[in-house]
Amino acid sequence: MRSPTVLPVAPELDGADAPQAGARPLRILLLAHAFNGLTQRLFVALRAAGHQVSVELDIADAVTEEAVALADPDVLIAPFLKRRIPEPVWRQRVCLVVHPGPPGDRGPSALDWAVLRQREQPSRAWGVTVLQASGEFDAGTVWAWQPITLRPEASKASLYRHEVTQAATRATLAALQRFIPGQLAPAPLAAPLPQPALRTGWQPLVTRAQRQIDWARCSADTVLRLVRSADGAPGACATLFGQPVRLFDAHAATAAEARRALAAAPGQAVARRGPAVLLRCADDADGQPGAVWIGQVRREAEAPAPAAAEAAPPPPAAAEAAPPPLKLAATLAFVAEAAALPDWPLPLMRDAADGWDELHYSEFGPPRGRVGWLEFDFHNGAMGERASRRLVEALRFARGRDTQVLVLAGGADFFSNGIHLHEIEQAARVPGDSAAEASLRAIEAIDDVALEILTLTDRLTIAGLRGNAGAGGCFLALAADRVWAHAGVVLNPHYKNMGNLYGSEYWTYTLPRRIGADAARALMQGRLPLGAAEAAAQGVIDDCFGTDREDFEAQLAAAALALAGAPEWPALVQAKQARRAADEARRPLAAYRADELAQMRRNFFGFDPSYHVARHHFVHRKPHAWTPRHLATHRR
Repeated sequence: MRSPTVLPVAPELDGADAPQAGARPLRILLLAHAFNGLTQRLFVALRAAGHQVSVELDIADAVTEEAVALADPDVLIAPFLKRRIPEPVWRQRVCLVVHPGPPGDRGPSALDWAVLRQREQPSRAWGVTVLQASGEFDAGTVWAWQPITLRPEASKASLYRHEVTQAATRATLAALQRFIPGQLAPAPLAAPLPQPALRTGWQPLVTRAQRQIDWARCSADTVLRLVRSADGAPGACATLFGQPVRLFDAHAATAAEARRALAAAPGQAVARRGPAVLLRCADDADGQPGAVWIGQVRREAEAPAPAAAEAAPPPPAAAEAAPPPLKLAATLAFVAEAAALPDWPLPLMRDAADGWDELHYSEFGPPRGRVGWLEFDFHNGAMGERASRRLVEALRFARGRDTQVLVLAGGADFFSNGIHLHEIEQAARVPGDSAAEASLRAIEAIDDVALEILTLTDRLTIAGLRGNAGAGGCFLALAADRVWAHAGVVLNPHYKNMGNLYGSEYWTYTLPRRIGADAARALMQGRLPLGAAEAAAQGVIDDCFGTDREDFEAQLAAAALALAGAPEWPALVQAKQARRAADEARRPLAAYRADELAQMRRNFFGFDPSYHVARHHFVHRKPHAWTPRHLATHRR
């Protein structure tokens, strides 16, 4: 395999008479396997840069070729593909592939390998490359690349959502500065870019065997690395309660927790906490006991016996009777087994070193200028009934504390994404339950969270979006007095993409009071992602500052502290209380909730199955049959 041609990322041109690159807005077609977080971030950034952007989901070569003919793009950008771009397309126009890996790092599992090999690569140097599509995977001319540093102990999914997405956005915008109308080659640069220190060449797909956990031989460090390298998809392979599973969402146990698990055999479940179970691992090289918390699992079908493997396939009715396994909280995937384990709860307010849990509360600042900081890091931002109940309890705890400002910090990767669709899908398989009933319970539970925030009137509340927010998670944030986010955050403040859901979480109260009834209606119908800067400009959120999560967290804490100690704090709280009282007299919150739930009941129990079909397709990652027209503007 040949190495790619490496060109600099900087947009300077080689000589005064070089062709003018990046001089005008471009027609851009985003070709992606799914409209995922990276694709949405690029969609937002490219539109903000003035480009005309349309989206086509990668369904088949003929469909892609048709889309290119309709859109006639100057540039096709592929941020997330699982197949090759058709040769007739990349031979005739500029096609740029966004590859999570530095120049020279090639293959479908680049990020997986980077996480797996962090111990061998102590510098943690890595990168994201934008290269031109060619006849070989990841081997075309490099138009731009951006170095990144891999966070220690971060999962593949978390790295992808933060460092990779941020670097991919910068590199893509830089690459477009080199586009020359009518030419396939990029504009030349004044000086070659230094080669990246990490060059690994072609790397194959990580195999199942390479992610197999042997509890008797794998230390906690090894288990964490294997699970984190496969987080998001496809999960690390192991056995749990004697069943083959895929593991996700792994967290280190404390030394004290590992010692409490010492009597258990490797692979044995010892305790539960929140969604997770604690599993004993092999001792480390120094003889220290090992244990890990596993938050999410997906059961796998048992391997068929030889005789069964040779038998005729079951009839369709029998195949339908065994639906595919779901990714669920470990305590929900193994309900009876987990219920038999002792619960090891932690106090909400504790030192970070005391152990892992989904929720954590802390405080800082002087008396009469104190800030409460509440994190609720639910996996993938999904909030089931259990999660919502826990968050209500945490908010009531915070209500009893003597603070002037409460920061709702959400999760590190997602603020919130609303109700937990996997748990709802699971309810359809439980005798006596249904997806419709579970959907209503989940909505009622998250409504209770929003109500706690809306009625917390003796202090100021701030929703600090460190990560993206979608659907009900957006409107949970809007229940706060102030909503702040950093430039990399993408919001999806609508519900209709999930089978025309009407929506709840008091959005009919919180959104119109921010942007007006007409703008609220247009936003909900638009169904498009919204960047934080654009959301602030429209008034959907209050401010956008900070370049990334770490920068934002520091500024968020400082701003919250300044607000808590501000001389005008008493007047701000009095004005908040007066407005809430006036709003309640005009129309009670209970009326907004009742009207929203009446609409949601039609979605859940009515004759139109759109929501249930959309949820099923989302949960099981069903391939798309077409691209929604609100994305594929070239097909309107």
